Amino acid sequence: MRDHRSRPGEHGPYSEVWTGRATARFQWLLALIGAACMALGIALAVDSAWTSAVAPLAMAVVGCIAAGLLVLFGTLAFVHVALRVDEDHLEVRCGHIGVPRRRIPLSHVAGAEFAPHVTPRHWGGWGYRWRPERGTAVVVRRGEGVILRLADGHTFTVTVDDAEAAVRVIRDRLRLGRPDAKL
Repeated sequence: MRDHRSRPGEHGPYSEVWTGRATARFQWLLALIGAACMALGIALAVDSAWTSAVAPLAMAVVGCIAAGLLVLFGTLAFVHVALRVDEDHLEVRCGHIGVPRRRIPLSHVAGAEFAPHVTPRHWGGWGYRWRPERGTAVVVRRGEGVILRLADGHTFTVTVDDAEAAVRVIRDRLRLGRPDAKL
């Protein structure tokens, strides 16, 4: 995590970018399980002792490979989350490819709060989640997070290391953009 920012008055307004991230290391285990399912499907396809019935073999091969791909890519997409706050936007990127991603203009943010305990259990699991009573979240691990109150009344929660610093930066940027706002 890097906290790249200048103080107002030193070099003008905040001109640099704050970045933070959170990582879920245990999801690598799930990715290995997905790779093992794929390997099993490939092994069944290549070295099969089934000679009488082709349909069950094809279903087993396709099922193992499909389940393996689903688990592998589903877990790799949410192994980590990166949060980036610049002058005008807040951007959340997931996984190694950066997809799914969400870019929120700071003009659409009404406020930011620190959440000391964000857990996957409260959101229904890991990943990109939506719950009608809670809003939207990107949860990759238990721990601290940032809760954004958006101008349209929705909330967006993201787990990130050093969430208190992220909240401070977001609030500072909101104050610079709206001098009359009380956050």
